[in-house]
Order: sequence, then structure tokens, then C-alpha cells
Amino acid sequence: MRSKVVAILETRTGERLAELVARAGATPLLAPALEEVPDLAPGAVSELLESWRAEPFKVAIFQTGVGTRALFQMTDAQGASAALEDLLRSVIVVVRGPKPSAELNARAVRIDIRAASPFTTDTVLEALAGVPLEASRVLVQRYGESNRQLCEALSARGAAVHEMATYRWALPRDTGPLLRLLDELAAGRVDAAVFTSAVQVENLYAVAERAGRSADLAERLNALIVASIGPVCTRALLRRGVTPTFEANPPKLGPLLRGLGAALGPR
Repeated sequence: MRSKVVAILETRTGERLAELVARAGATPLLAPALEEVPDLAPGAVSELLESWRAEPFKVAIFQTGVGTRALFQMTDAQGASAALEDLLRSVIVVVRGPKPSAELNARAVRIDIRAASPFTTDTVLEALAGVPLEASRVLVQRYGESNRQLCEALSARGAAVHEMATYRWALPRDTGPLLRLLDELAAGRVDAAVFTSAVQVENLYAVAERAGRSADLAERLNALIVASIGPVCTRALLRRGVTPTFEANPPKLGPLLRGLGAALGPR
């Protein structure tokens, strides 16, 4: 990987990922492509808990670590975490992957169902296949946007779905690094691009479209090594005409970095 330039669009763990890429001998180019903005109004928690007591949920689905943590931070601030934990004891708790699992484990919340790798909406639905949902209330911890596929599939099985927003995805306030990435792509000075979420793909295109530089973006990306963290990210790339060089399996940073090293060659 020595002397190779690797674009990293991750925000939360971008610096850590850049450090690992640098240790492998490559030059990281950090271009954070999203910002996680809190989206849980203070009154929403008390309203949720009141609604939960009046009409109990049968299932609670936690999709992301950051969203699960944001919910508990809000209940901590309001002195309502004990009430939330008590209500969770009476529902079927479902987790999408290891990150929400870690957050719930830290709170000693029992986990009943764990979606299988690669931790997609499809594997969540497969994990719930044996749970009767007709006329049942289902709570879904929403991530940066609504998971329409999950909500529609649960509704089709007769469930009343309540999405709980904890944060939303937005473009970074400073899009300068993304514009610089577009410059480097145009100059042919990037060897690989690492995508760790579908929204990074969409936000990169949003910035490119604003700058009038989206027409040949897929062509420029297809000339690189394109690393995808998993199936959801891969689908977003393919929708934009970008074919990933490889997809991490399982969808974690370790396999992603190993695949990147293999694709770029020895140090």
C-alpha cells in the first residue's frame, strides 16, 4: 500500500481509520461525508414512555449503537433511564448488530433476538420471522433516516410500527474536504476510496451535484479501488453506477482493511 492515496469518507471513526491506513503504508485523505445531528426532542421521551405504558410494545428493535446511546443519554438527563429499562424487560428486544448490542449490554438490558451477519434489514426481518406480529405494537429505533423497508415489512405483517428518532444524518457543516476530494479525483491523485455507509455515497454525490461535478463521478470512482463495508453500502454505490472492488465480509473494519490491503498490493 506504500505511496497509495486512500480517500476515507467516515466521520465518527475516520481519524482512527486514517491512522490504520497510514500504519499500512498508505496516505489517508480524510473527507468526512456526513454529520450526525441529535434529533430527539426532550418531550419525546416522556411521550414515548407514557404511550408505552398505556399501550405496551411487543417488540423493540435497536438498529444502531449511536442511536441507542443517544436514547439513553436523553433518559439519563431526564432521570427516566430506570423507567425505560423496566419497560424493556417486558418486550422482545431485537438488535441489528454488535454496536447496539454493546450499548444495551452496558445497561444490562436483556437481548432476545440478534440479527445475523451482515446485519441488514433483511437479516432483521429473517430473525423476526417466527414472532407473531398481528395487532402488535413494534418500536423501531430509527437511525439517520427512516427505514422504510423495515417499517413496511412489519406493517404488512399486521404490526403497528412506531419509529423513534434519536438522530438524523446531514451534510457536514464544512464540505471543504469533500470538495478537495473531488479535486483530487479529477487530478487522478487518488488510488482508493473507502465507503462505510450508504449515506456517504449519497452525500458525496449531493456535494458533487451542487458543484456541477457529478456527471463523471462514477467513472472516476470506477477507476479506483472502491471498498464497501457491506451490502447496504454496496447497493448505494451500484445505484450510482459505481461497482465496488470488494465488500467486507463480515461487514467490519478489520475485513475492510484486509481487503483494502490485498487490493492495493504489498507495502
